[in-house]
Amino acid sequence: MIFKYKGINSDGKRVSEKIEAVSLNEAKTKLRVKKIIYQTINEDKPAFYENINFSRKYKISPKELAGLSRELSMYIRSGITIVSALKIIQTHYEKNKKMKLFLSTVSTHLDEGNNFYSALESQQVIVLPEFFKQSIKVSENGGILDEVLMELSRFLKEQDAINKEIKSAFAYPTFMIVISLLMISFMLAFVVPQITGIFESMDQELPTSTKVVIAMGDFFNNNFTTILIVIFSIISLFLFLMKKSYMFAYGVHKFILKLPLFGKIAQKSELARFSYIASLLTRSGVPFVETINLSANILNNLVLKELFTASAKKVVEGKLLSNALNDSKTKIDYAFIQSIALGEETSQVQNVLTNISELYFEENRDKISMLLTLLEPSLMLFVGGSIGFIVAAMLLPIFSMSIG
Repeated sequence: MIFKYKGINSDGKRVSEKIEAVSLNEAKTKLRVKKIIYQTINEDKPAFYENINFSRKYKISPKELAGLSRELSMYIRSGITIVSALKIIQTHYEKNKKMKLFLSTVSTHLDEGNNFYSALESQQVIVLPEFFKQSIKVSENGGILDEVLMELSRFLKEQDAINKEIKSAFAYPTFMIVISLLMISFMLAFVVPQITGIFESMDQELPTSTKVVIAMGDFFNNNFTTILIVIFSIISLFLFLMKKSYMFAYGVHKFILKLPLFGKIAQKSELARFSYIASLLTRSGVPFVETINLSANILNNLVLKELFTASAKKVVEGKLLSNALNDSKTKIDYAFIQSIALGEETSQVQNVLTNISELYFEENRDKISMLLTLLEPSLMLFVGGSIGFIVAAMLLPIFSMSIG
């Protein structure tokens, strides 16, 4: 639970902050340990929007976590203890109450004698990726915490950069698609019905293209509200099923992997992420089976996640990962399996995984760049062709009448 308190600290300054504790008595004890004389203390009730989200945990962004990891690594390398480093970093988050509470809570757990991993595991303020916590656990035991934190920072920063790159790359095509659909809908719903009145007074047969456009215009004009409601309902239902139905989400992810070009990009993106984090965990000293499971947990595609989880069970039984992947019904890039097999044969799995991740990340960048190069003129052609067809269909009877 989170408790709000007001009081005076050891320097005589008034403080008004939050503290995490299992009970009110524990919160009071923690404040006494910090030499804070509290005046008021009570449980921090969740806001209305937090009740709607059914969660009070703060979802830290990869960029924030990367920055935090980097700062910690630098301070530890400088010879500063984790407790002192966290207290220094805490001053950088004066405006971010959740992060400040998180750092304060972790510091309190460390003061109580817990190690860094246990402190991260015990706190209930923010959600941390499982692979992040496991990397901390192993590296802390191996005395390479600063190195692993720096590697985690690089990985998280790279992931954040890739996500932003993909979003920005698809921003323009998405904008073009939305605008073109709105323009076409507007013309069919409002412009075409205005011109249709002219044709009603004409005693002549209309061209097929004009009849099609008029029929579409009448349909949009008569059912515009219904169409919007149906579209909104379909999108809402899709998002709901993706979140609540595992089988539905699994089917969608399976369909995505089978799409031409897009399926390859999605698969290689996931395999690159798996390879990078697996190489990091292997370097940190995490057992190989646990590495596979933890790396599988960061994957977004349920089909590939299930594939690696099932393969990990076969590795426990004594099978090689490459053989387990090759024997699976779900087929993935054969070059990936061959690379893993080579790494297992030469005992260089860590280096092979690193190379795979770099290769796939670079290959996906090239494919996305090529896709966007082809997509932009195609969208322009689609927009121009659609609007041109509607305009031509409306003008054709008028030209025919003038000639006649």
